[in-house]
Amino acid sequence: MAGNNEQNSRVARRKSQPKPPKKHWFRRIILSLAALFVIGVLAGLALFFYYAQTAPTVKQSDLVNTGTAKIYDQNDKYLTSLGTNDHEYVKSSNIPSTLKNAVVSIEDRRFYKHKGVDYYRILGAAVGNLKGSSLGMQGGSTLTMQLVKLAVFSTSTSDRNLKVKAQEAWIALNLEKHYSKSQILEFYINKVYMGNGIYGMGTAAKYYYGKSLKDLSLSQLALLAGMPQSPTYYDPTTYPSYATSRRNLVLEAMYDNKVISKSQETAAEKVSVKTGLTSSGRSSLAKHEKTNKILDAYLNEVRQDLLKKGYNLTDGEKVYTNIDMDAQKRLYDIANTSQYVNYPNNGKQTFQLGVSVVDSYTGKVSAMIGGRKTGNVTYGTNRAVWTSRSNASTMKPILDYGPAIEYLNWPTYKSLSDTKYKYPGTNISVHDFDNNYLGNMTMREALVQSRNIPAIRALQAVGKSRAKTFANNLGMNLKTVNYANGIGAGVSTLQVAGAYAAFANGGVYHKPYYIRKVTTSDGVTTSYTSTGKRAMKKSTAYMITDMLKGVINSSTGTATTAKISGVYQAGKTGTDNYASQYKNKVPSDAVVDSWMAGYTKNYSVAVWTGYDKSTEAGGYLDTSNEKISQQIYRAMMNYLQQYSPNSDWTKPSSVGTTKKNGIEELYVVGHLFSSSEASSGTASSASSSSTTTGSSSTSTEASSRSSESSSSSSEAASSSSSAESSSSESSSESSAESSSSESSSESSSSSEASSSSEASSEATSSETPTADTNNTTEGQ
Repeated sequence: MAGNNEQNSRVARRKSQPKPPKKHWFRRIILSLAALFVIGVLAGLALFFYYAQTAPTVKQSDLVNTGTAKIYDQNDKYLTSLGTNDHEYVKSSNIPSTLKNAVVSIEDRRFYKHKGVDYYRILGAAVGNLKGSSLGMQGGSTLTMQLVKLAVFSTSTSDRNLKVKAQEAWIALNLEKHYSKSQILEFYINKVYMGNGIYGMGTAAKYYYGKSLKDLSLSQLALLAGMPQSPTYYDPTTYPSYATSRRNLVLEAMYDNKVISKSQETAAEKVSVKTGLTSSGRSSLAKHEKTNKILDAYLNEVRQDLLKKGYNLTDGEKVYTNIDMDAQKRLYDIANTSQYVNYPNNGKQTFQLGVSVVDSYTGKVSAMIGGRKTGNVTYGTNRAVWTSRSNASTMKPILDYGPAIEYLNWPTYKSLSDTKYKYPGTNISVHDFDNNYLGNMTMREALVQSRNIPAIRALQAVGKSRAKTFANNLGMNLKTVNYANGIGAGVSTLQVAGAYAAFANGGVYHKPYYIRKVTTSDGVTTSYTSTGKRAMKKSTAYMITDMLKGVINSSTGTATTAKISGVYQAGKTGTDNYASQYKNKVPSDAVVDSWMAGYTKNYSVAVWTGYDKSTEAGGYLDTSNEKISQQIYRAMMNYLQQYSPNSDWTKPSSVGTTKKNGIEELYVVGHLFSSSEASSGTASSASSSSTTTGSSSTSTEASSRSSESSSSSSEAASSSSSAESSSSESSSESSAESSSSESSSESSSSSEASSSSEASSEATSSETPTADTNNTTEGQ
């Protein structure tokens, strides 16, 4: 009993002892992991919605790639597109179901089941990342997300990050609420890049096979469906083996997706990827590229103009321009062949040019070229709109003599002094190329022979303020004017052509323009024009034109090389000499630039020639090639006038004629200057502090190279103006003194008195021209 009691007591004691606590650590780990997962999901959702808030807005125009802007000429004839190839947009109803099935099978098999984001694919892609598979983040992208990437985001690796992926997903979810699956697939098939500058599978079908999508075989459609992953390497013409592997992978995916049978897959795989390929698409592309090369400068300006107007350039806009394609081809040939002009080849630099052709009546830019021998460059340098080089003496009618007639009513026989002279308020002398002084001469003689000193005297008499107003009414867009600008400022050939067109058009200025109307893909048409604005009196335009005729036709004129027998035309040359620091580095007859600007009643043509790097080896012009600008002008104007009326200008009633020294001179009616008035300010009576009367040359006419190398000295006299003037042709400020009414603008003699006061005031002001004008002269 005792033993039993003892045993019971031991058992009882064990039962009475407290049991050790159970271990709950496993459950705690599970709960902690679950909590972390929930926190992670919530954080992920918060981050997702944060990124979603900053996602860009997508418009239908971003999704519908209807192609690049199409360009038409002045006669509404299609020329080219702004892209590398024409785009063939295919509506969903015309896309073969075989192609749709191929795209879905290889890119997004669950396309018709998800709502823009495929969570199963995302999970699979994440697992693939962990396993190191090649799926990567992109493996989770649906067709809708890929469309968003094409429409909004970059395809570069740097943009493949969590933020972009989140925004792609968010936008994709929203797209599927607004567009059907059929629409989304249509957008995608038309937007993908297919290599060789081609966008859209419809365009690719035409390029590779010369057919529409509906006419292609299963093998061909499978190839197109697989190409977007790597358009370069899956090009069947360049890499047929890679293309074959990719096509077969698409066929396999189609079989796995049960949209084709095994026999169809096998039969299609046996077809060579080269079957059906044609060179017509590549020939079309080559033709397209050649056309674009001829049009490059013009297209560049059209493209920039469209962007300023707010067009996307990728919405299939139809752009109707003012270009005369026949004239453009001729201009291209003049610049790039030796058929019309023989260009120098110094082996160091390419002789260059910039040419603008403007319709005198409307301001339409009919043709333009920005360089020669430029190679396979798209949207290259357009020297026709450069404002970094001085226009030299082509500025004289615009800033000197035009204002003198407009505001001072000067007659063409107004006498000016070509004697020693310094820029007003400075000790800097003005020179011509020959360093001679021809004494007193008429305004007509001074302009025809392109003498510098009389031109600056005219600017001084008018006053810089009114001269600036006059020039800006002609599109010069000068911010400030100094006296050196009277013989050159930084303006473009387009600006000069536009200004001279106003002289041709009786004083009415039209801002040059390229585009006349644009029709968008939704059928909305917007028209554009250049409203004419009277920039000067009819008398001013006619008298300038009459004098500029002599520049071409007179034996003492500087543009005799530009003469075309029987053609009524007027024009002006311009050449720029080198600044003093370069004088010892170039020959004595070297010049920087050579210009020729002229016009008929129909067209205004401005030509710049020179070298891009004028201060480097082979960068100068000389007497052997400085007249090439005139040869280019003559060749182009001769072509233009073959198809245009050849008529002379009609003298307006506000202009009178009088005989002076056997020459028929012109004057503004009511302002017939007496001999004393006409000779005021000449050497015999000049007393200006800035004028030193010196011995004049006994010669009565300039040499054949007569003083045309203007103060531009390129980097010199007009450098400040170059910086100030823009290539943008904005509307010029209106002139208070110039009225649209011819009768009211024929000002009384009081305006001359006021001008004298202004000129006197400006003459006493201190001004240092930015050029070393001792080394800048104007010639030919």
